[in-house]
Amino acid sequence: MEGIQTLLVIVIATLTILLIVVGVQVILIFTDVRRTVKRLNSILEDSILGGGLIRPEKLTGILELFKRKKKSETREQGNFQEPQSSG
Repeated sequence: MEGIQTLLVIVIATLTILLIVVGVQVILIFTDVRRTVKRLNSILEDSILGGGLIRPEKLTGILELFKRKKKSETREQGNFQEPQSSG
C-alpha cells in the first residue's frame, strides 16, 4: 500500500506541473493572438480610412473576381458530360 501511495503522489505532482506549463503556454498564445489582431485592425483601419494600400472598391473588385471564377467553374461542371462506355 505504501508503494501505491507514493506512485500516486508522483503522478499527481507530475500532472500538476504539466498542466501549469500548458496553462502558461495557452496564456502566451492568447496574448500573442490579441497583439496580432490589434495590429491587423490598425493596419486595416489605416488602409481603408486613410486611403492607403487597400481601398474598399478594390476589395469589392477582388471579391467579384472570385465570384465570377466560381460561377464559371459551376457552368463548366454543369455542361461537362462524361463519355458513355459501350460495354
